[in-house]
Amino acid sequence: MSVQQEAGVDGEALEVWIDQDLCTGDGICAQYAPEVFELDIDGLAYVKSPQDELLQDTGATTPVPLLTDVIDSAKECPGECIHVRRVSDSVEVYGPDAA
Repeated sequence: MSVQQEAGVDGEALEVWIDQDLCTGDGICAQYAPEVFELDIDGLAYVKSPQDELLQDTGATTPVPLLTDVIDSAKECPGECIHVRRVSDSVEVYGPDAA
């Protein structure tokens, strides 16, 4: 991975989560970042653990390994359900609640 991909905002660690209540199941996130997102049999997107395990618990988070791909997913998501936040203080930096 490149430094751009590994680093979060200003080198800080980031995590991503999906609000399944808003997910439209379009799968854009899985197209942009299949290492991070996957559609389940219920038609909704979920994040995956670094070990490629689908995380189905409400509010489950995973580290952001591919910053550009995850940001593009958040920007293009029609459901506006992808949230990227800093691990250190849980402030959303990309997604519908970003300042």
